[in-house]
Amino acid sequence: MKKYIITFLFVLIGFVSTTAQSKSNPQLVKLYQNYLSVKSALASDDVKKTSMAAGEFLKTSKTVNAKMIAEKNLISLKTDATTIAQGKKIETQRKAFYNLSDIMIGLAKENKLSDKTIFVQYCPMAKGSWLSSEKQIVNPYYGKSMLDCGSVKSEIK
Repeated sequence: MKKYIITFLFVLIGFVSTTAQSKSNPQLVKLYQNYLSVKSALASDDVKKTSMAAGEFLKTSKTVNAKMIAEKNLISLKTDATTIAQGKKIETQRKAFYNLSDIMIGLAKENKLSDKTIFVQYCPMAKGSWLSSEKQIVNPYYGKSMLDCGSVKSEIK
């Protein structure tokens, strides 16, 4: 009987920890969705669309509980999103996107941001990475001039 109780407890503990890890946080999921909008806007070379998408990202970042993200990363996300939202040139917006992407990649590795696979992609020409919800490369650093430059470096499931 003791053996069955111990086995049951191990199974229960495993289930609880798996359930806790697989739960996604709605604020972080929304942040990831906003990030994808910024990435898509950059890839389309549209400064205004990128500014609007970054504005939405910034709004969402202000709702994120500071306990979910290291304070320095949250501040950096807000700063980068502000730079992108206020950017008048696509080059300025893309420059801030490097750091924004690096932090979001870290968040994606530590948290469940999507029920689908998240692809970490990299452009050797830009020397920058970004997240994507699809395997196909749509490069935010060069837009239409080199839209398919890059490769999938890893997958986050």
